[in-house]
Amino acid sequence: MSLSPPAQPGQSFAEIDTPALILDLDAFERNLVAMAAFTQAHGVRLRPHAKTHKSPQIALLQIAHGAVGQCCQKVSEAEVLVNGGVGDVLVTNEIVGPGKLDRLAKLARSAKIGLCVDHPEGVREAAEAAARHDVVLDILVELDVGGRRCGVAPGEAVRIAETVARSNTLRFAGLQAYHGAAQHMRSIDERREAIERAGLLARNTAERLAQAGLSCEVISGAGTGTHEIESQSGIWNEIQAGSYIFMDADYARNRQADGTPFRTFEHALFIVTGVMSKTVPDRAVVDAGHKAAAVDSGLPTPWQREGVVYTKPSDEHGVLTGDPVALPHRGDKVLLVPGHCDPTVNLHDWYVCVRGLHGPDAHVEAVWPVAGRGALT
Repeated sequence: MSLSPPAQPGQSFAEIDTPALILDLDAFERNLVAMAAFTQAHGVRLRPHAKTHKSPQIALLQIAHGAVGQCCQKVSEAEVLVNGGVGDVLVTNEIVGPGKLDRLAKLARSAKIGLCVDHPEGVREAAEAAARHDVVLDILVELDVGGRRCGVAPGEAVRIAETVARSNTLRFAGLQAYHGAAQHMRSIDERREAIERAGLLARNTAERLAQAGLSCEVISGAGTGTHEIESQSGIWNEIQAGSYIFMDADYARNRQADGTPFRTFEHALFIVTGVMSKTVPDRAVVDAGHKAAAVDSGLPTPWQREGVVYTKPSDEHGVLTGDPVALPHRGDKVLLVPGHCDPTVNLHDWYVCVRGLHGPDAHVEAVWPVAGRGALT
């Protein structure tokens, strides 16, 4: 069943039903421009991560601002993107089994498709799927650059790349060198140290590939928390940042070189929630709980409400506590900054795109579907 959106274009902010996922179009557009300008100035390619937004509309706006395409984590996300008009998609994940690989190969009939591998069997399976559908798939060999998740050491990466290069249905395109754990290291020194170690591994692998006669066209990786370091390293030439378009409360806990909060990009994603109960002066109950906001990276934070704290989420309830004078009243609307934007987006069917969000004339300009919601396969 397709659910109706919580608002319609032209409505005022006050008319939005709650809870709803709000996109501040003004801040979002400034974030788009800021990242595009940064990557262009540093001569690196921007391949934003669609696992953040799950939206072809947003992907196409990023491409219009200079991105080379998109990356994503799941085959089903790639299907949503290609069906929505995106012509270049990299699946930055290990894809196992003929069913998923056949789906990817079918997409390669109408778009440029790449995927990551970290095992010789992955090369064989991808090559067979590409052959079944008479296409060529791009392959990035994934390095373990410190995340201790997927990926291999430099020597094994070279052996896998050589296997890819011998295939008639695969093209060795480069290296996947993403350090996810580094994105939320709080101090700039911690993040820089982690990325410098990752860079040594990536550079070493590229040198070994050259010695083996293989050109490493792309070294891809980097996220919102470390993109500045990778872009200035001379090693990475493709940036996979995703959260920069939205930001969230957890990224706001990162610190810049001077110790101040990470402010390269603006908060553009919010949950609007309504106060449904106010029976005592020091507690307001809102209609956004676990089913409206992911809490794996911490609870959402009330936006510009000094002295008010969001606590005790349950399925459909959240509790605001704090200064009784600052607490909202029954029927009031409250903006929350999600703790983690990616899984929060996946809880909603619609983006309610608001122009002038923080001003008196805030209104709904557009409503976009979260087209990739639930795309897990």
